[in-house]
Amino acid sequence: MPRKPFVPGAAVVVAAALAAGLTGCTGSSSPDSDAGDAKSGGAATSSPAAEPGRYQTLPEACGLPSRGVIRRMLPGDGQALSDTEAQKVYGGQADITYDTDRRVGCRWTRETTAGTRHLGLDIQRVVSYDSTVSDDDKAQALYGKKELAAQIPSGGAGSPSPAAPSPSASKSKEKGEGVVTNDATDKSATGKSPAGAKGKAPSGSPSQTSDPSTDPSTDPSTDPSGSTAPRVLDDLGDAAFLNDKLVTADSGVHRDVTVVFRTSNVIVKITYDQWSTDKTMLPDSQELQDKARSLATELSDSLSE
Repeated sequence: MPRKPFVPGAAVVVAAALAAGLTGCTGSSSPDSDAGDAKSGGAATSSPAAEPGRYQTLPEACGLPSRGVIRRMLPGDGQALSDTEAQKVYGGQADITYDTDRRVGCRWTRETTAGTRHLGLDIQRVVSYDSTVSDDDKAQALYGKKELAAQIPSGGAGSPSPAAPSPSASKSKEKGEGVVTNDATDKSATGKSPAGAKGKAPSGSPSQTSDPSTDPSTDPSTDPSGSTAPRVLDDLGDAAFLNDKLVTADSGVHRDVTVVFRTSNVIVKITYDQWSTDKTMLPDSQELQDKARSLATELSDSLSE
């Protein structure tokens, strides 16, 4: 049989039809594909980073407390100080830190014939390097660890400890070891009250008539409940607690008061203690707490300005 002649036009028509079919298939899916890509891109978009804390720098620690507050916290024994001595006592000694925008501190000391007082200030600015955790949340987490380590009662004021020392504490005293009492109202080993058997004022502490800051009725920082036990403070910063420890040893006795508070992404720690070589004259808990809280309130107000 004779072969059919080849028609070029027919091949072109077939090729065009196939091309149209393929284009129709791919074209019909383009809108859906674009929509799918858009949705996929939206889901992959990261959430906004957590907000930074309020504080980006820190103040100079030694110059932050007012001179009047430092004077009240470091009382003398009636002897006037020269200008050089006053600057050394009240000017403070700055802590050495590697980054003053992240941490600063200062220390003050006053020695008298009645004993020695130490005041310490530590200010830390917390920065979160996790974009999902804000600086404030990171600071609160660190503050919570400090409160937990201090064993502050969650309900506020702590439960009073027995007035009489435990047998283990008595043995420790016989061996000359320091005994730490977490109850600010405990008595000394002699059983005398903090004011002493003869009603004397605590050693190294000015009388309430000469210094109004030692009188709870005249100091706004006094706890309304009158408690001096370790407790959470509800009227200071975003979160705060107070700790009070009495330590006795052969060399003498000292009371350590600590106030820690957080404001935004800054954590402030105040340490205030009084040492005495006379074990019968315990440092007054109420006075030390009131003065430490007064300083904490001043610092909180200053940082909030």
